[in-house]
Amino acid sequence: MQRIPCVLMRGGTSRGPFFLSGDLPAERAARDAVLISAMGSGHPLQIDGIGGGNPLTSKVAIVGRSTRPDVDVDYLFAQVNVDRALVDTAPNCGNMLAAVGPFAIEQGLVPATDPETRLTIFNVNTGKRIQSIVQTPGGVVSYEGNTAIAGVPGTAAAVRMAFLDAAGSKTGKLLPTGNGAEIIEGVEVSLFDMAVAAMLVDAASLGKTGQEAPADLDGDRTFMQQLETLRMEAGRRMGLGDVSQMVIPKPILLGPPSGTATITARYFMPHSCHAAVAITGAVCIASACCTPGTIAHRLARLPEPQADGRRRLIIEHPSGQTPVEIEQDPETGIVTRAMVVRTARRLFDGFVHVRDQVV
Repeated sequence: MQRIPCVLMRGGTSRGPFFLSGDLPAERAARDAVLISAMGSGHPLQIDGIGGGNPLTSKVAIVGRSTRPDVDVDYLFAQVNVDRALVDTAPNCGNMLAAVGPFAIEQGLVPATDPETRLTIFNVNTGKRIQSIVQTPGGVVSYEGNTAIAGVPGTAAAVRMAFLDAAGSKTGKLLPTGNGAEIIEGVEVSLFDMAVAAMLVDAASLGKTGQEAPADLDGDRTFMQQLETLRMEAGRRMGLGDVSQMVIPKPILLGPPSGTATITARYFMPHSCHAAVAITGAVCIASACCTPGTIAHRLARLPEPQADGRRRLIIEHPSGQTPVEIEQDPETGIVTRAMVVRTARRLFDGFVHVRDQVV
């Protein structure tokens, strides 16, 4: 058995091992084989690895010092399939991203400052930059605090993140087809790419309300098959080709909000419904709400801009609510910055053991 240093961390509502890039094979196929072995993929419980048998706990972060100007660290996200021996590095994960800053500081990649440390992260998956602010009183990462986020018990220290120029994360365009909305298989959809490439659908057009429990949606096989059929064509139209082995575009059901929220969402990963909402998904939804012509804009209860032009939108989801603060260019209306607050925690560190024939 070969042992590889790693740190298991919770980032937002996700969890997975964090590796230094130099500790993994540089060649992609060899690296993916190591991740599949480490996570135990190919079994629904990932019983022979450290994965948690769920897409939210079968995620990997690979972090290293960056040689790019004005960037501190590079971060590659890998979604490791639970049931099949597959690794997808097409999308970013904003929840795992929340733990990148603390990990980088504690691994000595970024010097800490008192009382907080600011760093710029380059997401290799999307080619986009994110600014992260980590609480480091006395120059030491603190995980204790009073910030609560939906989907995670208790409170912890806030990690503030700003997605910069996140439009066109995989397709190069905010509206990959140039349309705010279009028809696929008789269903109106919005194909939108902000932080993550997504297919937005009015839940009512598929006979849903947007308020359903994730298990009820997952259990409706006719609905899930229809959603996948739409997703496959959406991927083709977005220029992503055959997306059958990819987790993007993400399908997102939308509905009118309840209470004081901006919009209701059910986010798919893509073959099961998220218990909350991915952070990249929340950024995507909030940005679509602010973009005229999209399904999200039509359904949203948009707040008035603040004096500085910012809007604070609230995405309602199965576990509660996720706020997103949006900045738009006053002339073009393009979203230039999207800010979210997450929490993270270091769970354990040591070595993960993989089979000799894999390395």
